[in-house]
Amino acid sequence: MDFEFSDLQNDIRAGVREVCSRFDLDYWRQSHEEHTYPTEFVKAMSDAGWLGALIPEEYGGSGLGFTEGAIILEEVNRSGGNSNQVHAQMYTMGALLRHGSEEQKRKYLPQIADGSLRLQTFAVTEPDAGTDTTKIKTFAEKKGDRYIINGQKIFISRFNNTDLMLLLARTTPLDKVEKRTHGISLFLIDTREVGNGIESTKISTMLGGDTNQLFFNDLEVPEECLIGEEGRGLYCVMDGMVAERILVSGSALGNGKWFIDQAVKYANERVVFNRPIGQNQGIQFPIAQAYMELQAAEALMYKAATKFDNKLQAGAEANMAKYLCSEAAYHAAEACMQTHGGYAAANEYHINRKWMQARMMKIAPISSNLILSHVGQHVLKMPRSY
Repeated sequence: MDFEFSDLQNDIRAGVREVCSRFDLDYWRQSHEEHTYPTEFVKAMSDAGWLGALIPEEYGGSGLGFTEGAIILEEVNRSGGNSNQVHAQMYTMGALLRHGSEEQKRKYLPQIADGSLRLQTFAVTEPDAGTDTTKIKTFAEKKGDRYIINGQKIFISRFNNTDLMLLLARTTPLDKVEKRTHGISLFLIDTREVGNGIESTKISTMLGGDTNQLFFNDLEVPEECLIGEEGRGLYCVMDGMVAERILVSGSALGNGKWFIDQAVKYANERVVFNRPIGQNQGIQFPIAQAYMELQAAEALMYKAATKFDNKLQAGAEANMAKYLCSEAAYHAAEACMQTHGGYAAANEYHINRKWMQARMMKIAPISSNLILSHVGQHVLKMPRSY
């Protein structure tokens, strides 16, 4: 097993760092505090080809794998940025790529690859269903050659900064299907053409950004919006969830490395009682422990990415990597907070903003508890815990 990165992967890392170097920490602080979308950064990443990196060359992308995708998002967060603002453009298109018709792929993927068309939103979560996606109530009723959609979604990111949106909706009521995962369909919605069919209300969160509650009111979409087979939409996104876990793991890893970088720098520079605080075990040991945890999590993440790129089953590894990367990143965030002491609360140090990102990754896009349950049931074959 080769544990060294290839020249191409090192070049990718350097290329992403170069783009990120144009956007300093104050750029991200302002975006966070003013709840504004980092349009300039998204454009720069698109122009450099990084957001279309996972799209095959025949559709205008670079045809890279998820190992490279994880590297890209890791570098965004290690630079002090917020990859949550761009990562959906990389993985959401996977459902279209793997399950869309050739006509759909030819129509949309080249524009997604070059950044002229944004696919940044995936509408799944509902207020009552939560993570039990089979209980969603948003319903798409087929009438002739169109679907009429009514319902509600919550915690939907980047809706006001996207051109296309993937939407999961029931097309057969839950009480009329043989298996609860059946009867759910996947739609690709052009948000520029919805008119009054979608009402959005912004939700203020600790991460800032563009988070919304959506209401679908007799939204009419043509049947050409359907991705894959009607009633099989949940299966169209399941492999995408594995991809998402891998990329989010890369983002968490980048956060953790940023915290380690900041903590080590400050611990070496800050002098109290005539000695650098990094000389004290109470400061040094938590940083060292978090660093080791990140190293271990990184190894599992790249194992998951390698398996997925080679079309092997990688669900268990991807879920465990997401758990371990987010946990290790949070421990690094805590160590960095403690190292900086009161200064960590000052916005100018950016620690508090990045701490919020690290903490949120323990519950989004999937809770750590659900991953533990998945491993317990599906990997270790113990009884279902819920």
